[in-house]
Amino acid sequence: MPETESDSQSRSIAAVERAMDVLLLFGRSGRADLGVTEIANELGITKAAVHRILTALRSRELITLEPTTRRYALGHAAMALGRAYLARTDLRVMAGPELRRLATLTGETATLSIRRGDTRMYVDQVVPDQELRMEVALGQPYPLHAGSSSKAILAYLRKEEIDEYLGRHELSAFTDATITSQRKLRAELTTIRKRGYAVSLGERQIGAASIASPILDHDGGVVAAVSVCGPLSRFEPRLDEYVPMLLKAAGALSTQLGYSG
Repeated sequence: MPETESDSQSRSIAAVERAMDVLLLFGRSGRADLGVTEIANELGITKAAVHRILTALRSRELITLEPTTRRYALGHAAMALGRAYLARTDLRVMAGPELRRLATLTGETATLSIRRGDTRMYVDQVVPDQELRMEVALGQPYPLHAGSSSKAILAYLRKEEIDEYLGRHELSAFTDATITSQRKLRAELTTIRKRGYAVSLGERQIGAASIASPILDHDGGVVAAVSVCGPLSRFEPRLDEYVPMLLKAAGALSTQLGYSG
């Protein structure tokens, strides 16, 4: 009897469910890595099926293979999913007190940004009670090469991710101050990593200035960026005064996420 479309769909759904079971096992096992036999025994499926599933998961970097031990662990893509979950849920609540403290101490707008693929977006802000002040658009995507929050995130990605980003995107100019040279941007990213924060003086918006620092998780991966921003004429003379306040806030949030570097 020929296979029906319904039969094919059922098999596809079952295969996806088994793959999810394997992926979730890594999350709940409490072990750093797992072998094929362990996975097969835990889930009650054949080792051949486990091999097929792991091959598929490895192709999407959800799982990685340690060549010497032939054991498997969560890959970069799985870590990215975890970071996205943290950024979307706990991080805004966690960052709230630090944003309020920054805004109070500096008298300028404090913001929280997270990465979304090849972009980043503001997800929260605390705006001071000033007649002349800056407000940002929450949820709007911005590229990773322009502005302090964007550069703070880009600088702390893995080298391969930075290379891939620069290979995919032209460094378009938002203002005359935007860095559009890959060589200059790479040098800027190195500087950001050395000092721990990024600076923007009108790079993305004329008349605006900001500084931003990355928020890192337990394995040093960048989860988000916290920034202080304001009108260029008022902000720039006090920029050096704001840096220690910013680094303290970013450090406190990174520590809460398990970062100890």
